[in-house]
Amino acid sequence: MTQQAVLIAGPTASGKTALALGLASILVNRGKPVAIINTDSMQLYREIPVLSAQPAPEERGGIAHHLYGTVPAARPFSTGAWLDAVTPLVEGFRRDGIVPLFVGGTGLYFRALTQGLATIPAIPAAIREGLRAEHRDTPAPALFALLERRDPLTAGRLRTRDKQRILRALEVLEATGRPLAAFQEEEPATPPLIDPDAAARFVLDPPRDWLRERITRRIGAMMEAGAFDEARAFAALKLPADAPAAKAIGLKELSAHLSGMCDLHTALEAMDTATRRYAKRQETWFRHQMPGWQRIDPAGGDALQHMAHTIAG
Repeated sequence: MTQQAVLIAGPTASGKTALALGLASILVNRGKPVAIINTDSMQLYREIPVLSAQPAPEERGGIAHHLYGTVPAARPFSTGAWLDAVTPLVEGFRRDGIVPLFVGGTGLYFRALTQGLATIPAIPAAIREGLRAEHRDTPAPALFALLERRDPLTAGRLRTRDKQRILRALEVLEATGRPLAAFQEEEPATPPLIDPDAAARFVLDPPRDWLRERITRRIGAMMEAGAFDEARAFAALKLPADAPAAKAIGLKELSAHLSGMCDLHTALEAMDTATRRYAKRQETWFRHQMPGWQRIDPAGGDALQHMAHTIAG
């Protein structure tokens, strides 16, 4: 079967980048031109290449990489915006016979790619800006409680501390009178950009202890690569606390150390804990939202060979 695309999802620190590069090299050796497309919401942002674990230029093995570090941190970037950016790339790949490898940890991006997006009416700027100004200092749990009272259907799909998505649900409700979840349950307005049945779909599913050890090692490597300076420079931007880029793990923790609120050891422990919790949330999402995807254990040593064999078949 000729693969339209290769999709590699997985929790943070599970080895997605290395496997994607290995697989890309195998495909190139088979005479198939390839490109790697970022499918991770944090790796979009220009100012946090280290803390978001973007592959450095010297690590890319001569393979074309797209949508890494292309968005300024001050700019919110939705799933729809990502899909809009990906669409012309995919059209070009099809025209030129290039196999795209979509690699990342943002489940919503993969779902939009393979299932399409619901049509949600444009939200008037006055409503969006008014809500955000009104709730600028409202803690996320309190905002979630408000959404739970007004729109329990959508609230049941969100995390209590995801302020950005909670505000999005409130603005849709305010502008349309309908829950965001109701729009999401409708048929997508456009067909999927990638037919899931014509793609090789992999989810990395590592052992928990193995992943924990890699998370700890990664944090150490980030510090050696300049994460501390990156956090200091990001803080100097003085972006709103609810800016999407500000959610990158490490910014809040290292900023706490910079401001004298904790020592560096405590900050690094907090980063480790936050990363583990994030990986667990990703794993839960992949388990429930990606039926039919092949589960791959990246710790076993034969993950790359198995993936390459699947694509060859």
